[in-house]
Amino acid sequence: MVAALSLFLIPFKALFKPLKSLKPHWWLTTALWMAMAAAVSAAEVEMRVAIAEDTNEIKIGSSTAAVVKDSNGQVIGELNAMNGFTAESDYYGVALAQWRAGQLWIEPENDGFVWIGDRWYRGRLLIMPTDEGITAINYVDIEDYLYSVVGGEMIPSWPLEALKAQAVSARSYALYHREKTADKIYDVGDNTFWQMYRGVEDEYVSTQEAVNETAGQILAHDGNVIEAVFHSSSGGHTENVEDVWQEPRPYLRAVPDYDQEAPVYQWTEVFTLADISELTEGVGNVLSIVPTETTPRGRVRSLKITGDRGEKSVSGAAFRQALSLRSTLFSIQPTGSADKGTGSSTFQVEGRGFGHGLGMSQYGAYAMAAQGATYQDILRHYYTDTYLARIRIGQ
Repeated sequence: MVAALSLFLIPFKALFKPLKSLKPHWWLTTALWMAMAAAVSAAEVEMRVAIAEDTNEIKIGSSTAAVVKDSNGQVIGELNAMNGFTAESDYYGVALAQWRAGQLWIEPENDGFVWIGDRWYRGRLLIMPTDEGITAINYVDIEDYLYSVVGGEMIPSWPLEALKAQAVSARSYALYHREKTADKIYDVGDNTFWQMYRGVEDEYVSTQEAVNETAGQILAHDGNVIEAVFHSSSGGHTENVEDVWQEPRPYLRAVPDYDQEAPVYQWTEVFTLADISELTEGVGNVLSIVPTETTPRGRVRSLKITGDRGEKSVSGAAFRQALSLRSTLFSIQPTGSADKGTGSSTFQVEGRGFGHGLGMSQYGAYAMAAQGATYQDILRHYYTDTYLARIRIGQ
């Protein structure tokens, strides 16, 4: 059972309400944030991260000797250090070497790492049966988890304050989903749909420092941890969440970005009719592709493809996915004549930014940190009306 989380919020809110009315200098606000954070010890929180889902088998191992436990927590065996094993789906649930059980725990001793699939991870491993095979779930302390996530989501050589902002955002995002998935078999996955998590290979001294210096800190709004989404580059301005994902969030508001120096700030792609064939089926020779609905900041929500045999409407998200575009902030123009003399054979897409444009812009955070902003400055800019709090395990 996953223990509930609660937040140490009352002292923060009691302090910050009068401070807002007095409009204090940033250094005073920052000092109070850090004093309050230091006064409360961080709780240990274990994340459940799905590494492999619904597979027939998976390679596992341990850097040290590891105990094998069954679903009741009883020790039923031991794995030797640095040996490879294959866990498989079985009539009884899970099979591993001579052991079979409804589910199996692999717990390295002496702070060892566990091998799952093709890389090393901190923490322990649960292998459990599913309708489609077996699923491998890494149970890992959230701070250890973040050592890897920060390195997978942001360039480790970037300024420490940017990395610290990423650590707080990623911690908040993870805990938001942990609360939402308490009745599921895992909290988050390990890919970009969630947050990039590739075990110890993405850990660096800088990412460990960023996580350690913000240990336990999350962003909250109105007494709750926020879904602190982030993206690479907004293309000049972030978006209000309801303009992109429909559901309003008071803390995901459009703000100016500082990502103008990002390598993905502006980009151009050229596509042939063959590239977009799955989108143009039934319309004949394509005459035009025109956005029909955009967000206030110009992201394409829907567009109309017109051909000599008909037309069809396509969402901006579907268009982006089909062509692997960096964002939906784009314009499109025909650039060549079709073989039959009608329509166009190629289209040029000019766009800005990389990602959904909601929450923190990572290249914007980099630019702010490079100019001397603290991680608190960065977080306050990109997440409206939020404040730092510290997590604890609810009783």
